[in-house]
Amino acid sequence: MTELSTDRKLGFGFLRLPQTDEDDPAAIDYELTGQMADYFLSQGFRYFDTAYNYHKEFSEIAIREAVVKRHPREAFLLADKMPTFLVTKTEDFERFFAEQLARCGVDFFDFYLLHNLGKERYGNMERLGAFEFMRKVKAEGKAKEIGFSFHDTADVLDRILTEHPEMDFVQLQLNYIDWESEVIQSRKCYEVAKKHGKPVTVMEPVKGGALARLVPEAEKILKDCEPDSSSASWAIRYAASLDGVRMVLSGMSTLEQVKDNTAYMKDFRKLDKNGLDQIAKVVDILKKSQAIQCTNCKYCMDECPMNINIPGYFSFYNSASQQDNFIDVLFRRTSHGHGSPWDCIECRSCESHCPQHLPITDYLKTISDYVKEKVL
Repeated sequence: MTELSTDRKLGFGFLRLPQTDEDDPAAIDYELTGQMADYFLSQGFRYFDTAYNYHKEFSEIAIREAVVKRHPREAFLLADKMPTFLVTKTEDFERFFAEQLARCGVDFFDFYLLHNLGKERYGNMERLGAFEFMRKVKAEGKAKEIGFSFHDTADVLDRILTEHPEMDFVQLQLNYIDWESEVIQSRKCYEVAKKHGKPVTVMEPVKGGALARLVPEAEKILKDCEPDSSSASWAIRYAASLDGVRMVLSGMSTLEQVKDNTAYMKDFRKLDKNGLDQIAKVVDILKKSQAIQCTNCKYCMDECPMNINIPGYFSFYNSASQQDNFIDVLFRRTSHGHGSPWDCIECRSCESHCPQHLPITDYLKTISDYVKEKVL
């Protein structure tokens, strides 16, 4: 197993980097990203996570520019992911892997994952020889540990780990709002990983920022308990407090977020019973207030033929559901340069890409009706 400091459970996810143009994910602010990476490393943290498709395929380049070119290889740990959704033939594994090494500017990955396995994609990866390829790059020393990220039900996870015990770790979506969700199945998937003795890397601990921006009633509960702690810190500490969790990823967009996260994770302490009781109160409130449980990963937009800003409209609808003013401004800002929610042709390609398994087509119909009634 790769050496990881047990008191440094925070990983820097290169999924939500600062941008010079907020409407263009490829427009990464490299200077600020470098400053953020420098500070992260200066505080004793080492783990960076990226993927082929993040930031319109520029995230890996950002890793190279912000981290690899500016720090010795032994100073950091790097995780990357095979874009399983783009693999159509066995030869693709070698091609994508070589491209990723070049983009990142490294000779090996400390952690390498099959990206976003689920029941259907798992079958395809089995057929094309993905696991043979993963064993090969590990044997060659090009990947120190191999694993996979996962968005599906616990029974599917159990099947994969049973059939492939050679996988060193799993990356799961774990957060307090999804813990008992029958769709996401955070708790059930976590328990499967524990049963198989696999270390867990946590993704979406703050659920795409949703648990950093709580409704006032929920935020007050946490502030009354710990006045100086951010809402995001509660979510990350919740995930890090779980036994068997080795790393918690945070997609950070500002230097302030890096400073906040590293400050409370340097001397990490598990949440006690009182802290967990406060989280339970927050969960009760949030379940009543959130209309659509979207993490803003933007996977749904990769194949949308109508260029509909799906996560943007979901965020708009969640915000508009909690306020009466400025909803017309919110809608114009969200729809600028994109198709309207009523432009959906119901191809449902978005739904096959959604890690949250959301009924996106139905939600777009609801939002269309809402906008036509409240905005237009």
